[in-house]
Amino acid sequence: MTVPVEVRRLRWWDVAGVVPLERALFGPTAWSPEVFWAELAQQGTRWYVAAVDAGDGALLGYAGLLHSGAEADVQTIAVAPAAQGRGVGARLLRELLAEAARRGCTSAMLEVRADNAAAVALYRRFGFERISVRRGYYQPGSVDAWVMRLRPLPPAQASGVPDGPRPIG
Repeated sequence: MTVPVEVRRLRWWDVAGVVPLERALFGPTAWSPEVFWAELAQQGTRWYVAAVDAGDGALLGYAGLLHSGAEADVQTIAVAPAAQGRGVGARLLRELLAEAARRGCTSAMLEVRADNAAAVALYRRFGFERISVRRGYYQPGSVDAWVMRLRPLPPAQASGVPDGPRPIG
């Protein structure tokens, strides 16, 4: 039996739980606590959400969006290894795209490691198309980044992520 997952807005007090997951997933390129705090402080152009286990409140993932004018940029999507394959990444991406549309964006861009097959498949499933390659973008390791774009965005939904939890589904 799977435990329901809830999505809510990411807050500054979540950073203590986000940073260890960030380090586990992204290693030497992981964001510091200060980067997360700076991102959360820019509420006018940023939108971050967290996915948590409805049973025990454990952090399962998080995602962030930068928006400016008609363009949105997916800054990050991270899902804990134990939660992968449960639809958490798709839900987080759906929330980001819905928020971008609510804020008047008409397209979304992102960069993804070319060797991250699961992430590439997720983005393609949502309609993102590769538009360019940044050779050796991810360091260390000199891994290429695919730049992907979704245009147009799906229509805005009536309501956003509340400050409290909202079930996935």
